Amino acid sequence: MALKATIFKATLHIADMDRHYYADHHLTVARHPSETDERMMIRLLAFALNASDNLEFTKGLSSDDEPELWQKSLTDDIELWVELGLPDEDRVRKACNRSQQVTLYTYGGRAVPVWWEKHHNKLARFGNLTIVDLPAETVAELAALAERSMTLQVSIQDGEVTFSNEKSLVSITPEQRQPKI
Repeated sequence: MALKATIFKATLHIADMDRHYYADHHLTVARHPSETDERMMIRLLAFALNASDNLEFTKGLSSDDEPELWQKSLTDDIELWVELGLPDEDRVRKACNRSQQVTLYTYGGRAVPVWWEKHHNKLARFGNLTIVDLPAETVAELAALAERSMTLQVSIQDGEVTFSNEKSLVSITPEQRQPKI
């Protein structure tokens, strides 16, 4: 018997002082059976960092043809493609060719520098690609906030992201990587 996705309900109260975006988002997140709490919470972090009225979760791990999140125009053009993890260069190329802007959030501790060393020269040719590295220690802290029903305050200021609930507070400082030409 196949395992089914676990449904999580998340309310994000976002105050993004960097983009002057302030809104509440009531989200239903389906966590794939192979997905960890860490990865699911990174999806919520990516949502908060790119939040807009048109940003939406996709089929994610269940589809090879879609990112984790995307924002589409009224004409169904992909304006923003949000990818997570350490994808191969072919997937990044496909994303950059299909979307106006691609943001890749890398995570995975010691695997990230190895992936970066292998791919950074090839990724330099994509002018619409932004790569953001998430520090392993704070990603683990973020995963500890995962609950089936959660209400999170998200504050973004000067590049620092703070996630908090009634019990805990996690500060994350994503680092942007620049591919070398």
